[in-house]
Amino acid sequence: MLKTPDVLLLFCVVGAVNALYKHWIPDTNYENKTNWDKEGVPCGNDIVLFSAQRKVSVFVETTHAVQEMRLPVDGEFILNSGAGFYVVRGKDPGCSAGQTTQFKDSESLHWFNPALWQAAATFDDLQRGNFLFSVHEESVPCQYDDVVFKARSSFRVDTSSSQSTIPVKSVSVLGKTFDSRYEFSQYLSSRSGQLQFHGSSTVTVGEPGCGDPSGCDCGNSINHQQICNTVTCAPVSCKKSLLPVGHCCDVCGAIITIHTATGFNLESYRQRISHLFLVLPQYKSIQLGMSKVFKSQRLLGIIPFVTSPEIQVVILDGEKGKQSESLAWDIVRDARSHGSNLGIINAEFQASSGSSSEQTGGNAGMVVGVVFGILIILTLIIIFMFLLIHKGVVRIPSLPSVLFLSSLKRKTDIGELGGPLDHGFDNPMFDKPNMLPDIPGLYANSISLTQTGLHFVNPVYDENETEFNA
Repeated sequence: MLKTPDVLLLFCVVGAVNALYKHWIPDTNYENKTNWDKEGVPCGNDIVLFSAQRKVSVFVETTHAVQEMRLPVDGEFILNSGAGFYVVRGKDPGCSAGQTTQFKDSESLHWFNPALWQAAATFDDLQRGNFLFSVHEESVPCQYDDVVFKARSSFRVDTSSSQSTIPVKSVSVLGKTFDSRYEFSQYLSSRSGQLQFHGSSTVTVGEPGCGDPSGCDCGNSINHQQICNTVTCAPVSCKKSLLPVGHCCDVCGAIITIHTATGFNLESYRQRISHLFLVLPQYKSIQLGMSKVFKSQRLLGIIPFVTSPEIQVVILDGEKGKQSESLAWDIVRDARSHGSNLGIINAEFQASSGSSSEQTGGNAGMVVGVVFGILIILTLIIIFMFLLIHKGVVRIPSLPSVLFLSSLKRKTDIGELGGPLDHGFDNPMFDKPNMLPDIPGLYANSISLTQTGLHFVNPVYDENETEFNA
C-alpha cells in the first residue's frame, strides 16, 4: 500500500504527459541590446544599420527615435501596438554622441544547437523559468515536444539537416499555436514564415503525443552528429568521466540506470525526485536529467545483440562538486524501498569517483550472461560451418581406405549376435601350413588337369588303388 507522501506525489502529477515544452532562446527583437554590435539599443543620435544582403524579421515593441536608418533589401518589422520610429530634429538630449549601430547577423543560429533551447515540464514552469536539464540530444525539440517561440518576439532559425523534415507536436509563434500540418505549412509560406524559418529541412507539426506513460524515445539519435558538431566540450578533471546516452561530452557526476515494469510513469517519477531530493539544500546546485533510452546489450561485453529500454538519470556536479554520488545513493535506496509501488524492478548507478552501487545477484547474473553468450557463439559457429559445407566452400575429407578395410574386417569378424564368428575346427593343413611335415614331393602333383575336369589328388591315398570318375 502507498504511504501518504507517495499518494500526494501521485495526485500532484495526475494528467501529466511525457512531452516537454522546448523554448527557443534567441530573438530578433529591436529592444534586445544583445542584438546590436555596440551592446545597446540605438537612440535618437545614432545611425541604425541593417546589413543590405541579410534577411531579417524584427519585432518592435515600443517607439524609438533614430537619426538615420538603413534597411536591408529583404526584411520586415513586426510592430507591436503603438510601436514605431521617428526622426529627432537636432540632438536627442537623452542620448550620447551619435554613432553607427549595426544589427547583428542571425544567420548562424541553428535549430540543432542545444545551447539555444530551454526545456520545461509544463507551460507554467516555462513561464516561471523552472527549466529542466537534458542530455544534448533531448535539449533539441523531440518529436513529441511542443516548440515555443516567445509571444511578443520574432526570430530567425536555420533548420538545415540531413533529413527533409523535422517533426514536432506543435509550434507556437507570436502567441499562436499551430498543431495542424496544413495551417502551419500555410504560415511557413507567408512572408514572416519565410524570414523566420530558413534552411533545407521543413518543420512539421501534428505529431501525436507520447502514449507510453513510461516515456518515449526522443527520436534525435539520427541527428546526434549534427547536434554534437555545435557543442564545445569542457575538459573534465574527475577520476572516471562518464558519457550518458544521447550526450556529446564526458561529464563528472553519476548515472543511474533504472529497470522498470508495468505501472511506471516517467513524469510522476520526475516529480517525485524533485519533491523528495532536489528541494534539499545540499542538492540545490545539482543538475539532474531523466529520460527513457535504449541501450545495446552486448554478449561478453563485446557483441551487440539486442536493445532494451531503460530510464537514465544523469546527475551532474554543481558548485560543490561532491554531491552527485550522495544523491545517486539516495535515489537508488528510494527506488529499492518503494520500487513495487513505483513500477521499478531495480536501480543501480555509476559515479565518476569510480564507485558504483552494489547489485544483488550481480555475480550470478554475470555468470549466466557469460554462459548464455558462449552457447550463442558456439551455435553461430556451427551454423556458419554448416553453410560453408553446404555451399561447397569447405569439404569433409574422406576416410583412408586402410581404415575402411580395417572397419570392414572388424565387421566380418562379428557374428549375428554380436559375438565372434565361428570358423569351425582348425585344419592343420590349411590354417597352419608351417605345422605340416617337410616331405619332398608331398605337395607336388597334388592338382591335375584331365579331359574330364580338374581333380585334386589326396596324397594320403594311392591313385592306383582308388579311382573315381565323375
